[in-house]
Amino acid sequence: MSSLRAYYDEDSPKLLALKRHFEDILQIIEPDAGREGLVRTPLRVAKALLDFTGGYYIDPAAILKSAMFKEDYSQMVIVKDIDFYSLCEHHMLPFYGKAHVAYIPNGYITGLSKIARVVDVFARRLQVQERMTLQIKECIQETLQPLGVMVVIEASHICMQMRGAEKPNSVTTTSDFTGAFNRAKTREEFMNLITR
Repeated sequence: MSSLRAYYDEDSPKLLALKRHFEDILQIIEPDAGREGLVRTPLRVAKALLDFTGGYYIDPAAILKSAMFKEDYSQMVIVKDIDFYSLCEHHMLPFYGKAHVAYIPNGYITGLSKIARVVDVFARRLQVQERMTLQIKECIQETLQPLGVMVVIEASHICMQMRGAEKPNSVTTTSDFTGAFNRAKTREEFMNLITR
């Protein structure tokens, strides 16, 4: 998502500071840190880390408001299978998967792509899956004031697959909901629609 990557340039103090830190890290872990393949690695890693955490510099509510329209529609709107990539704040290792988001409008709708962008904004921060689920729900609820919001996230965590428990096929599912989704029947309808 290019709009999350436009906030730094080659001379930015953050980029240069990160590059210096990664040069130091490389010196510690790599006996031949000066070899050709590693010369530009600190800069590449610094740029990647700024990309992966670009969500700190974007207002997700502003994204929703940029395409907010008055509409007399009060049935469930679902955007499912939104791919995302994030970094776990405990190990700074990736977790990735799909987010499914539903809301029931209460006079206003937003552009469908804006829901996916909100997911990206919260994913591109140091995160835990539980908080990310809550933040997406709260942002949509507070901005659109719908009759209800529900968010389900299914993710694979590299920190659980590659180290620690070393369970490569594990998937973590989190959910959070408000308003109309407090009714079991409404939640069940949403779950049925996203698992088809």
